[in-house]
Amino acid sequence: MSRLVNLLRVAAPVMLLGLSACAQNFDARVSRFQQMPAPQGQSFAITSDDPQLNGGLEFGSYAQLVAGKLTSLGFRPAASGEAPALVVKMTYGVDRGREKVRTVATSNFNRCWGYYDPWCGGFGYWGHGWRGRYYGYYPGFYDPFLFGPGGLNDGVESYTVFTSQLDVRIERAGSSERVFEGKAQAQSLNNNLSYLVPNLIEAMFTGFPGNNGETVKITVPPPPKKAR
Repeated sequence: MSRLVNLLRVAAPVMLLGLSACAQNFDARVSRFQQMPAPQGQSFAITSDDPQLNGGLEFGSYAQLVAGKLTSLGFRPAASGEAPALVVKMTYGVDRGREKVRTVATSNFNRCWGYYDPWCGGFGYWGHGWRGRYYGYYPGFYDPFLFGPGGLNDGVESYTVFTSQLDVRIERAGSSERVFEGKAQAQSLNNNLSYLVPNLIEAMFTGFPGNNGETVKITVPPPPKKAR
């Protein structure tokens, strides 16, 4: 028993450190096709193909994020009553999720601890699907020589994976000539749009407008911690 207590005392701080160090990254798959004009102060307006989104407070908050990205690149929001040179169409959503099942070892300390070890036998820890704010299962510690391969008691646990998506299209006003098409997708254990959409926008505009026809993986780091 003393050996297990000592192991807990050593591993618990490492587990917390591992979770805080790696669990907050947001990974997205971004595809972009573009013939964007060089930014020269062209005006733009942001809208949606979904009439239920236009004018909504939620959509407006996301549109402001996109406007900030385009403004930083050298474009500008169209003034009130001004006909924009570019029309930005944005849609987003998350599916209903897919249930997944995996086998887990449930014996005492035969779990992953939140940092990488080649003996780690799976994801998560303590036999529970961790669904905190960082939305993921993470590899960690597992010692087959301490508890034996497979553990004393294996069980089955299920969890839900959600797929979120952001679509951004940019057209020349008047002619409707398409100059940009982008799609960002991500998977998570959470379907909270207020978390997902800002991260998808950040991924979409990382390296914007990107190479024509290229699909890349974008990792969005966590926001810096606020000073206490």
